[in-house]
This record gives sequence, C-alpha cells and structure tokens, in this order.
Amino acid sequence: MASHGARGRGGGRPTLEEVAARAGVGRGTVSRVINGSPRVSDATRAAVEAAVAELGYVPNTAARALAANRTDAIALVVPEPETRFFAEPYFSDMLRGVGAELSDTEMQLLLIFAGSDRERQRLAQYLAAHRVDGVLLVSVHADDPLPDLLSQLEIPAVISGRRSADETLPSVDSDNYGGGRMAVEHLIARGRQRIVHLAGRLDVFGAQRRVDGYREGLSGAGREVDDRLIIPGDFTEEGGRRAMTELLARCPDLDAVFAGSDVMAAGARQVLRELGRRIPDDVALVGYDDSAIARHMDPPLTSVRQPIEEMGRAMIDLLLGEIADRRPAVSRGLEKRQVVLPSELVVRASS
Repeated sequence: MASHGARGRGGGRPTLEEVAARAGVGRGTVSRVINGSPRVSDATRAAVEAAVAELGYVPNTAARALAANRTDAIALVVPEPETRFFAEPYFSDMLRGVGAELSDTEMQLLLIFAGSDRERQRLAQYLAAHRVDGVLLVSVHADDPLPDLLSQLEIPAVISGRRSADETLPSVDSDNYGGGRMAVEHLIARGRQRIVHLAGRLDVFGAQRRVDGYREGLSGAGREVDDRLIIPGDFTEEGGRRAMTELLARCPDLDAVFAGSDVMAAGARQVLRELGRRIPDDVALVGYDDSAIARHMDPPLTSVRQPIEEMGRAMIDLLLGEIADRRPAVSRGLEKRQVVLPSELVVRASS
C-alpha cells in the first residue's frame, strides 16, 4: 500500500477511517487507542500508533469532545468587579497557578467576571447551556448564589476558600486560622502590647478565620481580646486607610497592626506615615498574602504567606477529578475534597 504521507485520499487531512484502514482495524478500535482506553491489545495499539505516525493524523478534539458531551473548557469565575481583580496580586497569582496546571492538558481556560447583577444573570444563562465542563470559583462570599446554581446544574465546581465550616462543595483553602495566630504570636514575641486587627470582609469565611486566629493568638498569651480593636475592611487599600484611621481614634497608643491583606497593610502604612508614626519603631506592621506588594514596600512588609499558586494548581487537580467522575460530590463524600494548605510567616523589616 502506498504511503499517504500527511494527507488523506482527497488531499486533505487524514481521517480516522484512513488510519483504521492502514492499521487493519475498525474505526472504533482507533478511537479507543486515541482516547487511551485499556481495552486494546499491545499489538493493536502499536499498529494504530504506527498508522497515526505514518499518516500524520491529528485527532479532531472538537469532535471528540462533542461525542463525549464535553467542551474541553473550564471557567474561572470571579464574582468581583474587574478593577479589584487587576488591583490585587492574589488573583493574578491564582490565575498563574491555574494556568500552569492546565498547560499540560487540552483544556481551555475562560476568565469570567461576575461582579454585577447583570453579569451574574448572563453567567447563569451561559452555565445553564453547559458550555463548560467545570467551574473554578474564586473569592466567594457567604451569600453568593453561584455555588448553589452550579450544584443545581450539576456542573463540577471547586471553590477557592470555603463559604463556611459546613462547606458542601469541593474546596481549596489555606490555613487562615493558623496564619492569623502566627501573625499575633510574632508581634507578641516582638514585645508589642496593643495589637489591633484590620480584618477583611467578614462575609468571607477566610477573613473570619483570620479574626479567630488573631483572637487565639492574644488569648493564648494571656492577653485580653478587645473587640473594639477589630475593624473589618474590604481588602482594598482605601479600606485599609479607613480602618487604620478609625483604629487610631479608638486606640491612640497602639503599637502593632495585623492587616488581613497586604493591600490593606499598604493603606494602613500611608495613614501611619502621614501621622508621623515610624514603622517598625513606633508601630509594627504585618500583612497577609506575601504578595509582591509586601516585598516592595518600604520597609519590606512582614506577611503571612498563602501558597496562592499552589492553591490554583490544587483547584485544577480537584476539578479534573470532579469532571472525570460526574456523580454529585455529596454521593461520593467530601473527605478528600476539602483541601487546606499550610500558611507560613515571612518576617521582614516592618515588624
């Protein structure tokens, strides 16, 4: 039989039927080999792979996905305004980890913002049409309806950060409680007496857990916990400024600040400097995330490191497993589907 090279009988790209004819097997057998099925003998697999190489056959991934009722696409959904996504390093680090883990697969990644009611309605329609195989949800608030919508549509989903201690969806999180406790223990070890906390949004479970860690760090050292010294912000620089201003009014003799994010710590630093408070001489400052902001701040910021890129990779691993096994997560149990990665304190000159 004459070789077809990299073209089929009609001069176009080789077809599955031509590969089957070259290998002397049926069309279904070729399909099984291409899709990695174990139900093929070694000799048959070798014959098909040789035919694929000789003909230069390239599988039609779109047709394969359609036949398998798949789209080969994953959506990374951010229920926040675009401005916050581009302002906070957390999101870019998460995206970097997700992209790196997907690079060895045939999956396409779609970035979707859903910060407004209109965007959420459009997203709901898009998801209802089952145009993606799975969804990664980042920055989920306690009252967000998107996780429940995904459950109703039976779309595999993994969220970054649990909504509560009773989370039912697979999730990947960092140890926010341990991180908050480490930050306060560090400040106490530095001899600080009046430690205040610029919390994140308290409708975010991770922010609640950092507050819990702050409380435990104080009470574990025999210190009194004063709720007036905990003020929630919104993870923004302006939120950090507002909270720092209010805390200084409540506690003028504060000598340490634990901020729920590096971005809020940057806002707090501006207020402290404007009032002539030196860092760390007068006020020690600790942030959270260990982002590029922490490294480039003056002085460099002590911060609790979340392994954000690793979290993105873990979310993809978990989601691909959910896609491969489309039974509802509840019926499979969630024992290994609530992943919590360790946090660590990175000490720099600000404390």
